[in-house]
Amino acid sequence: MSQLAARNRLWFVVIAILSFAGMIVSAVSLQRHYAKSASEFCDFSQKFNCDIVNRSEYSEVQGIPVAAIGVLGYATLFFLSTFWSSRATTPNRLLAASIAGLCVALYLTYVEAYELKTWCILCVASQVMIFLITVLAVIVKLRSAGA
Repeated sequence: MSQLAARNRLWFVVIAILSFAGMIVSAVSLQRHYAKSASEFCDFSQKFNCDIVNRSEYSEVQGIPVAAIGVLGYATLFFLSTFWSSRATTPNRLLAASIAGLCVALYLTYVEAYELKTWCILCVASQVMIFLITVLAVIVKLRSAGA
């Protein structure tokens, strides 16, 4: 293990755990995107309903489900924080990937709040996870710069 990876080991582990959780949440959202039946675990009211969000016009980008993009994004973050953690370029890549994910999450938060006027609990969980991953990626980058 390189000195860089050892110095940031705890942060990489936490990022990996959050990324894995993000993959699971995004995979459940993807399943709900294609499901024909209503989801009871995530349907609380008109204001909190995953089906409304996951099946809206905003749930796809050029025919690709946003949840599938989420699975791939979190998988990338997981890969960077585990298998590539010892590479010198990882802190920069991790920060860039997490900021990109955070920007998408912020846009989707806007869509939920102002366009759809309903919230998806799975989406909110994902938004919290990518925010935390971004904060940790900043810490990793700062600690790496001081190495």
